[in-house]
Amino acid sequence: MHVIGTAGHVDHGKSALVQALTGIDPDRLQEEKDRGLTIDLGFAWLTLPSGEEVSIVDVPGHERFIKNMLAGVGGIDLALLVVACDEGIMPQTREHLAILDLLGVERGVVALAKRDLVDQQWLGLVCADVEELLDGTTLKGSPLVPCSARTRDGLTELLQAVETALSSTPPAADRARPRLPIDRVFTMSGFGTVVTGTLLDGSLNVGDEVEILPSNRRARVRGLQNHKQKTGTAHPGRRTAVNLAGVSTDELERGMQLARPGMLSLSSLADVRLRILPAQSVRHGARLMIHHFAAEVEARVSLLEDERLSGSEGWAQLRLASPLPLIRGDRFVVRAGGETLGGGQVVDIAARRHRRGHGATLERLARLQNGAAAGILSQLAQLEPCLVDTLLRNADRPEEAGAALEEEIAAGRVIQAGDWLLSRSGHDALRTRAVAAIGVYHEQYPLRRGMPREELRGRLAIDGELAGALFTNWASADDIKAIGALLAVPGWTPRLTPAQESRLDEFLQALASKPYAPEPPPIDGELAAFAEAEGQAVHVGDLYFSRVAYEEMTKAVVEAAHEQPVTLAQVRDRFATSRRYAQALLEHLDQQRITRRVGDARVLREKTTNVTTS
Repeated sequence: MHVIGTAGHVDHGKSALVQALTGIDPDRLQEEKDRGLTIDLGFAWLTLPSGEEVSIVDVPGHERFIKNMLAGVGGIDLALLVVACDEGIMPQTREHLAILDLLGVERGVVALAKRDLVDQQWLGLVCADVEELLDGTTLKGSPLVPCSARTRDGLTELLQAVETALSSTPPAADRARPRLPIDRVFTMSGFGTVVTGTLLDGSLNVGDEVEILPSNRRARVRGLQNHKQKTGTAHPGRRTAVNLAGVSTDELERGMQLARPGMLSLSSLADVRLRILPAQSVRHGARLMIHHFAAEVEARVSLLEDERLSGSEGWAQLRLASPLPLIRGDRFVVRAGGETLGGGQVVDIAARRHRRGHGATLERLARLQNGAAAGILSQLAQLEPCLVDTLLRNADRPEEAGAALEEEIAAGRVIQAGDWLLSRSGHDALRTRAVAAIGVYHEQYPLRRGMPREELRGRLAIDGELAGALFTNWASADDIKAIGALLAVPGWTPRLTPAQESRLDEFLQALASKPYAPEPPPIDGELAAFAEAEGQAVHVGDLYFSRVAYEEMTKAVVEAAHEQPVTLAQVRDRFATSRRYAQALLEHLDQQRITRRVGDARVLREKTTNVTTS
């Protein structure tokens, strides 16, 4: 079964045409009947000459109700674009066509309605205009069928054109992950709560437990209908009415999605391929309205390549004001200021914040858009690390992907580091580079205990969390040695040359000879850093103290400050030193957040109960 959606300008005869084809008036509201104006979505169905039954979603054409139009065309297989012959192309003809193009609707039929109101010459001009309008869109080459709902001329040909277009439409995919974007909520006497929508990606059965997103409410399927006919199973690609038990209409609204529990997850940050229409522009950081199926959510857009997109497309990230149940490949439309600006396709539903213009990120997104997450190893084969959550949530069949992943990890073909996954070859290549980089660092700085973790992460050009997980794994396997914030190769120990030992002894003896006002000889910075790393000296401003003297002076300041504020003069006199040394010590203690300055004195910081001098 397939779903047809109408499109076109207000008063071009969409609803009249649907009623003429189906015998069903799609205008449900009394206000619509009184005003002769479609306001909200209408629904009907018909049987094609082949015997196939198809659903029809009739949308409003007035510009004030574009939001309602967008709620109805998200899951359609074919667009029935209606253009009145007497008026031709109008503003909402263009906007509706742009929306269909942005949503990737590839099959369509153009109904040139009200054929009885124009002559043949005028009809020819309208046909030429419409063909030109369709050029460059997904509906290019769609058949044009002149017809009239009033006289019924051309309706047979219209049905035949629809049937021909649908004959090449593949059946709706069954990914064993049913979801129903809700476009209508109501109460039916004797049944209770009912929601409707186009069922996607899987089947629903009477008795199934379901989850309503984003509220996470649970309910049970009490009954199912297709075209007012009861059914025990609703299949994907059908307009479906679901009678729900355990949830009231007050807890539901258009834009929510119904799914099996745990099959969909909510996303607040998504990477997308964003396309902006000609003559429109979006700047980095702009606030937009995102229309995803029947949902409407505000979002801030971060452009990942340029400062502005104008009539073009590029990579972007959407930060949603409210989370949405997204699936990789979903289409959406963006609007602002009452205008349709563009749309795009969801590429990563488990996104993380990115640096702008980061080449590796853009390459990863391009691979992901081309289906790299559909197979469990296709992205890993690129030697690029990825998050477990990203891979599984973007997989077409998450449960199968999870089982396949476990097999790959058990076989050693995939390595897991924390929340990250790497191919075996990619992991081993990173480890080899890391060990080599640490070795080079030891050669450059033979007196240092190890290489700073952040410096190694930068040389490997990998995510900080991934780096931390890998370093932990490698240290556990004795591939590297972790020393606090430093990393070294196993067995590494800094060693002094005889000349360095002599200079260091001279330096330390000078510190000890005048502990509170030391005057050591000049010393190489690397050698001084070695002394500090070994716990023999402490760097205080531009001075050095022996570790023993530093701890003694610090302890004395803290004990005195427990009683009353401590002044520089008191410290100077207590240790019979000069102002220069006392001031350097007190400023150092301020920087270490042991004390803080109040006027000309120092007091202990709140909650200071002991002093760490390591």
